[in-house]
Amino acid sequence: MTDVTPIPAAPAWRCGAFWRKQRVWLAAAAILAAVTVFDLGQADASVRFILASLVKIAPFLLLSVVMAGWAGATGADELIARAFTGAPATMIALGALAGALSPFCSCGVIPLIAALLAMGVPLAPVMAFWLASPLMDPSMFVLTAGVLGVEFALAKTLAAIALGAAGGVVVHVMLGTGALTTPLRPGIGDGGCGGNRVRAPRPVLWRFWIEPARVQKFRNEALSITLFLAKWLTLAFLLESLMLAWIPAELVTTTLGGQGLSPIVTATLVGVPAYLNGYAALPLIGGLIGQGMTPGAGMAFLIAGGVTSIPAAIAVWALVRPPVFALYLALSLSGAFAAGLAFQFWVAL
Repeated sequence: MTDVTPIPAAPAWRCGAFWRKQRVWLAAAAILAAVTVFDLGQADASVRFILASLVKIAPFLLLSVVMAGWAGATGADELIARAFTGAPATMIALGALAGALSPFCSCGVIPLIAALLAMGVPLAPVMAFWLASPLMDPSMFVLTAGVLGVEFALAKTLAAIALGAAGGVVVHVMLGTGALTTPLRPGIGDGGCGGNRVRAPRPVLWRFWIEPARVQKFRNEALSITLFLAKWLTLAFLLESLMLAWIPAELVTTTLGGQGLSPIVTATLVGVPAYLNGYAALPLIGGLIGQGMTPGAGMAFLIAGGVTSIPAAIAVWALVRPPVFALYLALSLSGAFAAGLAFQFWVAL
């Protein structure tokens, strides 16, 4: 009989998956290293800027972490399953509200959308949820208020709900004409873990601390969102420090400042390829507004990038048929422009 000695598992740091998870930290380290080589003074200033910014935003960061952990532990995020039952108008309204106000796990919106559509939920309320979901949730609201102000956070929340509701209504009207009857590409399944939220939602337990499993869920969610926010905000504050140091304020003012439609149109189009992450974008937009970017252009950038960033668009393209994808892009960009225009008008009052 041959004695087979088990091969020891490779350390986590030697696995490709480990390094893929650290790519944001690695990107920040690489940028800072390059800056150190060429401009040591700026590297020191950037580190100080990052630390000061993280300290300033720490109370909002802590609150957002607690809210995210609480939502996962109580099962409040499972309430999404109840948003897609009832009359079309009710479903569209609840879909937009659920998308704008509910946090979700890292499974993401795309698997959940696949589950809803595969189970026969009408495209109209799904589109309402789809458009609103990437733009706002309680954690995002808290951080937006901390970085850009409460007025901006409230306006973005209203924009998310309005965009979702408007998109749902447009799709509902188009469905009445016989269009978009088969939105999913052939072979798309029921969405895996995203589908479980709809198929078998857990009961909500507001006093989650009475169940050890939910307490552990709270800890896991809080740790996960802390690490997620820490890496993205570190990268964002690093980029903001370099932007403030190296991008002339006159250039920002010329391109994205001033009155009229041009700055908002530009920000809407630039937001798609330039958008990094919803949390990382906040400090960058704060810095740009400080250099002369109009608030309306900042709103348009965040809305357009949040819904139609390149990674999100690629995932949507893989999920739905081309006509639905084209409508998704059209609704996203037109909604971002309208939100930016409305916010700029409100600020000017």
